[in-house]
Amino acid sequence: MAASRRSLSADLARIAMFAALIVVLGTVLVPLPGGVPITGQTLGVMLAGLVLGARRAPLSILIVLALAAIGLPVLAGGRGGLGVFVGPSVGYMIGWIAGVVVIGLIAHSGRFAWWRIGLASLVGGILVIYLFGIPVQAWLTGVPLDVTALSSLAFLPGDLIKAVIATVLVVALYRAYPRAFPAAITRRVRPATTAAPTAA
Repeated sequence: MAASRRSLSADLARIAMFAALIVVLGTVLVPLPGGVPITGQTLGVMLAGLVLGARRAPLSILIVLALAAIGLPVLAGGRGGLGVFVGPSVGYMIGWIAGVVVIGLIAHSGRFAWWRIGLASLVGGILVIYLFGIPVQAWLTGVPLDVTALSSLAFLPGDLIKAVIATVLVVALYRAYPRAFPAAITRRVRPATTAAPTAA
């Protein structure tokens, strides 16, 4: 029972830590035409999904969104309040939830290899978020979907860089402190290595 409580406490601490990280990364902001800026928050989303997995990572996102809903300035550019949930970036925020689930499912589906980490960041951290964000942005702004999708290519270079950064950071974190990851990941890779993700 005590071990179970310690495990729950550790999970809650990790969830809260990544929620805080997402908020902090929101201070990195590059405004763009169309109302949806380039922010560092998607890097936090990628990291949350990669480290926490598909079950725990969405809770970090929900904490951030709940804090925004009650008016705290936790979103990019110091935004908060219910108004952000009817703005052009709301689809991307919904995509964060789906994105971390996909990231966690891909990254934790087998041996914790660098290529699987990178693939998870690309698919869940970019593609899935775009699939939610672009149609909602087009609908709310009244701009045709194809035009909105084309303009969203401005985000792609930055998001690709964030995916690379997330991959490098998570590989380094696993090497330095594998206990930060779910126990299932540690058990899965133990027969092959206890030090780092492999290319297998």
